[in-house]
Amino acid sequence: MNDQVALNPNKLVRFLNKPPEEFTRKDLITFIEKNDIRMLNFRYVGGDGKLKLLNFIINDRRYLDKILAVGERVDGSSLFSYIDASASDLYVVPRYRTAFVNPFCQVPAVDVLCSYFDKHGKPLDIAPENILKKAHDALKARTGMKLEALGELEFYLSSELDKIYAITPQKGYHESHPFAKWEMVRVEAMKLISEMGGRIKYGHAEVGNIVSGDWEYVQHEIEFLPVDVQDAADQLVVAKWVIREVAYKHGLEVSFAPKIIVGHAGSGLHIHSRLVKDGKNQMVDETGALSVTAKKMIGGLLELAPSLTAFGNIVPTSYLRLVPHQEAPTNVCWGDSNRSVLVRVPLGWRGVDNMCAEVNPQEKEPFHDPMANQTVELRSADGSANVYLLLAGIAVAARRGLENPESLKLAEKLYVSVNVGKHQAHLNLPQLPASCYEAAERLLQDRAFYEQDGIFPPAMIDGLAANLKTFDDKQLSERLFGDGDALMHLVNKYLHCG
Repeated sequence: MNDQVALNPNKLVRFLNKPPEEFTRKDLITFIEKNDIRMLNFRYVGGDGKLKLLNFIINDRRYLDKILAVGERVDGSSLFSYIDASASDLYVVPRYRTAFVNPFCQVPAVDVLCSYFDKHGKPLDIAPENILKKAHDALKARTGMKLEALGELEFYLSSELDKIYAITPQKGYHESHPFAKWEMVRVEAMKLISEMGGRIKYGHAEVGNIVSGDWEYVQHEIEFLPVDVQDAADQLVVAKWVIREVAYKHGLEVSFAPKIIVGHAGSGLHIHSRLVKDGKNQMVDETGALSVTAKKMIGGLLELAPSLTAFGNIVPTSYLRLVPHQEAPTNVCWGDSNRSVLVRVPLGWRGVDNMCAEVNPQEKEPFHDPMANQTVELRSADGSANVYLLLAGIAVAARRGLENPESLKLAEKLYVSVNVGKHQAHLNLPQLPASCYEAAERLLQDRAFYEQDGIFPPAMIDGLAANLKTFDDKQLSERLFGDGDALMHLVNKYLHCG
């Protein structure tokens, strides 16, 4: 048994003694039989970006085998606004590699994520997970590189004010108990997410501590490790479900919303990504410096950043976050270790291999990681995002950057080494959209990039843009300025988006 299996928190991995990507139908049946599992649950993402659920009681082995082999039928018109009720039947078919033991179900159960198929048995062209797959397949086919990604999942837990070791507003970053509240919720969620296959890097308390009347709102973050971009989407949607379940169990309300209290920073969903070829990180060159490939990818992200908000910032309160002094970007630019920019190049352990030996002189064995740690971070998205479409858009942007001969020039032009907020008037940088309406307009302008090779169906681009425009939120901040009640009504309306 190798250490990737022996130390893996997923119970199926340890029992079957194989990684998830090797799971077969027979493997799942064996696990279910040997572990007295009485229920099988299908989970799949609807048009609203949330996980849906279909429960199966296991009657006998033949029935279980059939469900796992052919899937089940669902009403697509109730799951996607783009599907008419007159021809709405779809199939949901399980992806075996996503199977996990459900820790919340009263009946012992195994859950598995599913993909959508149409009446002809073809992958559904508008299904979020299929769009991401198409985008990733196109990137790999054209560049020979695959995309890996991770999310920084920020969220607030709200509860009655605890006056013992009271929280300090906006001073929560990496704070520890008892000065940080509800660490046990975050830790419990991390444990369960990892047992479901989520590859977690770490968790911590975030900056956001808010006191409002008799209530306190405490911000946390769970950050993942880079994995195949399709797996990255799966683990983010599962993680949001798990965090909500754990919070509910503790009598707490959790929100991933971009704004939860007027005047305070909300939560973002920063996405790190890297290009990989032959098991090697392509974001650094032979000297360890940021590679030309990385800079081209950054150029693509910058070019399509305004239209990416149509996937990553899809409620009106998203644009109450994308304003100055709310710990979120407003300008299209990039920089090294700079949290005021849109695309950040974080520290990546380049050229600092001897730090451990400095503090541990007894350690003589060097450590070498051929994958390196370098990523680039897109900081605009928030918890309202449809994660699959956002990551598909990032894959499209990466490919655009690699194929566009002007990408390096664009990256050079939009590089910033200062605090954007303090020098904004002198930088003359492009702006991100200021509303859902403007995001829709930018999506329509850039639609050719997303529709190339049939990745995003034209009808879906039209539908996404139309949905964004229905919010009628152009110049919303200006219209609601000074109207605290109207702003709070808007914030509460989208408290549980995504």
